[in-house]
Amino acid sequence: MTDSTIFGKIIRRELPADIVYEDDELIAFRDIAPQAPAHVLFVPKTPIATLNDLRADQAAIVGKLAHAAAAYAQREGFAQDGYRLVMNCNEHGGQTVFQLHLHLLAGAHLGRFGTPH
Repeated sequence: MTDSTIFGKIIRRELPADIVYEDDELIAFRDIAPQAPAHVLFVPKTPIATLNDLRADQAAIVGKLAHAAAAYAQREGFAQDGYRLVMNCNEHGGQTVFQLHLHLLAGAHLGRFGTPH
């Protein structure tokens, strides 16, 4: 693993995190600056900077992220009321850590989103 992002450091256990799920390909942990009562980041262990950098032969990783997030929502009781999954890409898309990741937000009525600032 050559990823030098904060997520790479969490994956290598160089930084602490509140890890809620992990397998051979993914790790999930609570966001340190949550935007909802439940805010969990699902991150592949393979370093991929942005969604734009995802190769065709890596496309299944996005499905694995979504599946792990949906399973977490079900396990934690958010699935019935609803939750939001978000992937940001590059600066104008709101990406601040350049390692592909999926946000799960839940635990409150999230309302509309996508309005530019």
